[in-house]
Amino acid sequence: MKSLKSIKNLKNKKVLVRVDFNVPVGDDGIVDDKEDWRMKAALPTIEYLLEKKAKVILMTHLGRPEASQKFIKSKIHKVKNQKYSLRPVAERLEELLNRKIKFVNDCVGDKVKKVANEIKTGEIVMLENLRFYKEEKENNKEFAKELAGLADVYINNAFSVSHRKHASVVAVTKFLPSYAGLLLEKEVKILSKAINNPEKPVIIIIGGAKIKTKIPVIKYLSNKFDNILAGGVVANVILKAKGVDIKNSLLDDININEVKKISFKDNKLHIPVDAVVCNSKNKVVLSAIGKIKNNKILDIGPETAKLYSKIISDSKTIIWNGPMGLFEKEEFSSGTKAVAKAVVKSEGYVIIGGGDTIAAVDKFGDLKKINYICTGGGAMLEFLAGKELPGLEALK
Repeated sequence: MKSLKSIKNLKNKKVLVRVDFNVPVGDDGIVDDKEDWRMKAALPTIEYLLEKKAKVILMTHLGRPEASQKFIKSKIHKVKNQKYSLRPVAERLEELLNRKIKFVNDCVGDKVKKVANEIKTGEIVMLENLRFYKEEKENNKEFAKELAGLADVYINNAFSVSHRKHASVVAVTKFLPSYAGLLLEKEVKILSKAINNPEKPVIIIIGGAKIKTKIPVIKYLSNKFDNILAGGVVANVILKAKGVDIKNSLLDDININEVKKISFKDNKLHIPVDAVVCNSKNKVVLSAIGKIKNNKILDIGPETAKLYSKIISDSKTIIWNGPMGLFEKEEFSSGTKAVAKAVVKSEGYVIIGGGDTIAAVDKFGDLKKINYICTGGGAMLEFLAGKELPGLEALK
């Protein structure tokens, strides 16, 4: 993977940068300054390019809009849903960089080519939402070729989408000299060290839902990490696989037989010993694991939280992805709150990732005390599972 800094001369070069500015835009059309951390993380790469007198063209996606435009063929491009337009993001970037951003309401076509051809040294252009074209998610080569035709060099600075085989991440590298941006490099370096050469004891706290992406992480890290702490739906599935009756608790769509392949005899994998549950009358009660009646587990219990907090405090490297329960509701927030406070107080090196995890630390702790906030939860999980990310492979 070639580094951006290995490029000898960027002066007057048009540089196409894949960033991840998929940030929440309020109903007022404004990006809140508490929601722009992904944008801030990308700034060093943009500033580096400006220092080197490059011409910067930024591209990203926002949300999951339906493809509302026909690729290239239509002469007039209309965005049907302004909710997904990147214009507010461009305006926020202007504030962060304190410089003018030229926004183009499309990402391919003659109008975009004209803007790209006229861009001056030190200027920044932001293209409209890539996902207005279905060809982006299809990794369409012709679409990627159109994007590549705007520039001289391609930079992937979006680790958070590098697990996606999309045109702006993978296919585009076939048409331009391609390099890793500073943020992408940093994330790969930090996560690689955490897996291969961490300061021990090293643990991962893994919760939330989306169990299919998390079981491979547990399998891969079981022989590498000292402790794995499970919560949320992840813990429910493991309990079920162990033969514990969890009654009406959420499981996600997964084959339990796959989970049974995990070695449950290994004391590295910790699962809840008690839980906060909600019964059929919507009453919140505590229950020991194995003694749950017709209830639904919605948080780890106090004994589990105490155990997890002790393991966290004794660890030197800590990775956290996924809350311990339905922390958005106060009655089911105690477990996640306890873990967040333990993580923040820890003297170890802490890495967190995933929107819910970041929100939990922000709510119950202090994000400033976290050593590294990974920009992508999904990409982080695939990397931690030892999988090859298409976006990184494309840069080799």
